[in-house]
Amino acid sequence: MALKINDQIKETILSAKKILILLPQNPNNDAIGSGLAFYLFLKEKSVDSDIATSDPLGNIKKLNFLPQPQDIRDSVLGARDFILSFNTKYNKITSIKTEELAEETRIHITPENGTIDPRDFSFIPAEFKYNLLICLNSPDKESFGKIFEENPDIFYEVPIINIDNHSTNDNFGQINLIDIKASSVSEILFDLFHEIDPSLIKNDIAKCILTGIISATKSFQNTKTTPHALKISSDLMVSGANQQEIIRHLFKTQPFNILKLWGRIMSKLKWDEELKLSWSVVSIEDFVQSRTEPSDISFILDKIQANYEAGEIFLILYAVSSERVKGVLKFSNPEKMPVIPPFENGLLIGDTLEFDLDSKSISDAETYCLEKLKQLLIK
Repeated sequence: MALKINDQIKETILSAKKILILLPQNPNNDAIGSGLAFYLFLKEKSVDSDIATSDPLGNIKKLNFLPQPQDIRDSVLGARDFILSFNTKYNKITSIKTEELAEETRIHITPENGTIDPRDFSFIPAEFKYNLLICLNSPDKESFGKIFEENPDIFYEVPIINIDNHSTNDNFGQINLIDIKASSVSEILFDLFHEIDPSLIKNDIAKCILTGIISATKSFQNTKTTPHALKISSDLMVSGANQQEIIRHLFKTQPFNILKLWGRIMSKLKWDEELKLSWSVVSIEDFVQSRTEPSDISFILDKIQANYEAGEIFLILYAVSSERVKGVLKFSNPEKMPVIPPFENGLLIGDTLEFDLDSKSISDAETYCLEKLKQLLIK
């Protein structure tokens, strides 16, 4: 009889020698909470694992109230060796030494007899040091950013467990645990851990899971909040997770510089009744004067969405240079997310689309995005 999916996952992770937990590029708090919870859970089960994410903005470090591994990888380069093989059937090797030069490494090989026949050499790629990937909160392989771009082979040669709650997930794993009814990936992990070993869902693990759920549901106030999410959260609090501490860190203790940037964005907020679009722009000066950075945009966009119930589309455009603009776009209904220009080069991270517009000023980018959205959405 075929194993249930949670039983398959249990069997697969407990038999793995080394696991790589992968989070999407610029992960949201749900991805971070679930990733840290999985790392701690595997540690309790004595399964060796690493966490990796293309996270140049340091989102994980901003959740410094959660326990974190000493080393979070931002690349999987070097995750496998390449073997130089020499056939010694007819000629033994007596010594090998390496020589490091300015721009090359030389390997000196001394044969037992005469000279070496080049046909006796071959290159063999060794196995990856990871024999299982656990991908969280990621609709496709491309959402891992430079980790996928720099080393795509690992995604095709190493088995993948794909866990997500978004309907846009393309089921790229060998095992796919996709629950679009769940409030968050953290909620899915609670159910998975509960089947594998419920005794471990306590203290730090409970704290990480509850952080993901609270962040994804905006402290149980948005439509993602399900009765099951509320029941799980109650269980997590009984198991040692402090709800008020988590809420304070996520929502109450924003530094003054974030509030200053928020004020600058709100002062330029615009509304399009036809599109139900709320949008604003951020100049380089706004970042400089408020001493903030682009990684703070997502938090402010969430706040705008939470405060404008009539809105269906939310957009912030920010200047990277005089001729380069980036955008962050959210829909109240993520399934309406467009996949045409100017968003064809975008990266979908959860329910947020990040895209890049070269050769455009901030005002040109506004006009361009507004026109494209109207072309797409207004029939």
